[in-house]
Amino acid sequence: MHFEVGCGGLGLNPKLQRQINEQVFAAGAPNPVGRNPIGHGMCGPTVAVWGTEEQKKRYLRPLFTGEEIWCQLFSEPGSGSDFAGLSAKGVRDGDEWIANGQKVWTTLAHLSRWGLLIVRTDSEAVKHAGMTAFVVDMQAPGVEVRPLYQITGEAEFNEVYFTDVRIPQNEMLGSVGDGWRVSLTTLMNERVSIGGAIPGKGSGAIREATKVWSSLPQDERDPATKDELMKLWIRAELLRLTNIRASQNRKMGDPGPEGSIAKLAMAELHKDIYSFAVSMMGAQGMLFPSGYNKIRPEFAMGMENTQKSFLRSRANSIEGGTSEVMRNILGERVLGLPGDIRVDRDRAWSQVPRN
Repeated sequence: MHFEVGCGGLGLNPKLQRQINEQVFAAGAPNPVGRNPIGHGMCGPTVAVWGTEEQKKRYLRPLFTGEEIWCQLFSEPGSGSDFAGLSAKGVRDGDEWIANGQKVWTTLAHLSRWGLLIVRTDSEAVKHAGMTAFVVDMQAPGVEVRPLYQITGEAEFNEVYFTDVRIPQNEMLGSVGDGWRVSLTTLMNERVSIGGAIPGKGSGAIREATKVWSSLPQDERDPATKDELMKLWIRAELLRLTNIRASQNRKMGDPGPEGSIAKLAMAELHKDIYSFAVSMMGAQGMLFPSGYNKIRPEFAMGMENTQKSFLRSRANSIEGGTSEVMRNILGERVLGLPGDIRVDRDRAWSQVPRN
């Protein structure tokens, strides 16, 4: 609702979004975020901040309607947590840029029409300063998408290869060298998006654990198990309240440390909840009721049963920033603790040793 009129929104107060969502979903409307989570949670907010008026008018409305799916092209085989160390290159050729390199762990790239791509355009600058952001056509010649199958059997993630892919100059977000600043906008929104969903009280993962508890025979509902369930329920409610605050800040264009808090808390909580749930199920928790089929899904993070959710939750503490990185961010930016020693801070990217 808070996005500009003509760009997918109505220019209204972002506080109204939650009320509208409740009414729309109560009427049975599908949730578009599940089909385009990267677009809604990360790329859309980034284009809104960094895009030209022409880019916003072209991309935002079809993004929100679900007509065009987006993906985020950041991580590489040699630069995950150290994202600024990326090596995919962009070289200018007249009014175009030629991109070459590999990206990995790209959610729903196999369905995406557009991607938010960060490449290195200056190898002699320090690593944070030599990056530039582009909107890339995922159907352009030279773009190859390959599936990465997960422990669940699905391949919502992909690896993407760029071979002499030509990107028009007018698809740049920001200016040359602004890639790090653009990516921070995306990453801050990503952490809120991954950890910041606002389910109703007692819903989401904790509801699944509660359903398992309710299905147990009466003589298996012992006080110790009930006590553990209540502890997890309290943690889930604390996370829900934190997410409400983070969501309002994000919609006002000011995502802060709440995103890292929510992302860290969600990752650890989901792993604990689903581990607890499958342990209550006993031997049944080792079965995979939907069958173990290799598929390329149309929705991210499908959670149709507790066993699958248990396997999928293993990735929560890795994707979108590892829990270790989240703790570093919170330690440095919230608690004011000394940062890690960074020996490559003042060295040109080309001079930094790499494997």
